[in-house]
Amino acid sequence: MTHKERWLNTFHYKPVDHVPDIEFGYWEETFPRWHGEGLPKEINNNWIADQYFGFAPTAGVPVHLGIIPGFEYKVLEEKEDHRIIQDGDGAICMVRTDGGSTIPRYLEFPIKDWDSWKRFKERLNPDDPARVISDWDTHVANLNNSDLPVIINLGSLFGTFRNWTGFDHIAILCMDYPDLIEDMVNTFTDFCLKMIEPAVRDIKIDGGAFWEDICFNHGCIISPKMFKQWLTPGYKRITDAVKKAGASVFYVDCDGNITQVMEGWLEGGVNCMFPVEVAGGSDPVAIRAKHGRECLLMGGVNKRALAAGPDAIDRELDRLAPLVEEGGFIPHVDHRCPPDVSFDDYKYYLKRKRQLFNIPEPTPWEERKEG
Repeated sequence: MTHKERWLNTFHYKPVDHVPDIEFGYWEETFPRWHGEGLPKEINNNWIADQYFGFAPTAGVPVHLGIIPGFEYKVLEEKEDHRIIQDGDGAICMVRTDGGSTIPRYLEFPIKDWDSWKRFKERLNPDDPARVISDWDTHVANLNNSDLPVIINLGSLFGTFRNWTGFDHIAILCMDYPDLIEDMVNTFTDFCLKMIEPAVRDIKIDGGAFWEDICFNHGCIISPKMFKQWLTPGYKRITDAVKKAGASVFYVDCDGNITQVMEGWLEGGVNCMFPVEVAGGSDPVAIRAKHGRECLLMGGVNKRALAAGPDAIDRELDRLAPLVEEGGFIPHVDHRCPPDVSFDDYKYYLKRKRQLFNIPEPTPWEERKEG
């Protein structure tokens, strides 16, 4: 089977030779540990790691959904142990330079009120010449002749706005200025629909990808009612449009406990949950029991089992085996692999996953690299 056939058949509950062999990636801090445990030093990012481990590829549709122009990166203040910067999204944050933390401390965000939003949304102009994809006809020909699953990025209806307003402030806006939230969501939905028009017209698309990351271990940062009122109609408009190009699988990347708002996604045509973070409260077995075959799944292998060693890995994979057998589910680690997982235990996990689900071992990296 081709990668495309295998991917589509899995999600359509049709027979496959084996489930697609994919993984989600790795923390940056994981690579230095694994380099000390036998991983070649040249394998130092997610893209090359996917090739090293021999995972199944996909093909992406070029579409530019970011802000144009981006904000100018500026160093606003520099001290002995930190600097204050403006980043490319317009946020002002403190970045430590003494090695104490790699996580910025955000101080100010570009969207604060109606006036700042009106200025900001000028950067979401679908008619900006900078958004034109060069050599479009070549992309179209390559994608329409590809034996890989063709996936189009569909952006985010709320998660990016949280990044542009700040967590605390978007919560306040939801309560005090719901009309502003609605305008943000509707603006991005209209923008996305305009941006994907050429792809929907010219390309046979297999799936669409959203990103949100708006859930934590106790649920979503907005209520299910707000979710259905504000977000579900936008998802529905976008998924309906991309279905015209043949797409049948729409997945959303959201960590944490997604269970309270899944109905809002499903009603909006987003039928696949990813990466189904077990420790965050989203268990693939429980989700399938509640939603049945209506809900497709990618991920769901508890990363904590990998850190606990071979016995825990065996138990976790055995637990998920019935879902793999049923279909509609591609198992992989439920987030990027953290540095508390040893290289030996990760290799054991891949070996056992491939054995259990009849996934053939890839040709060794050195042979593929030379070829």
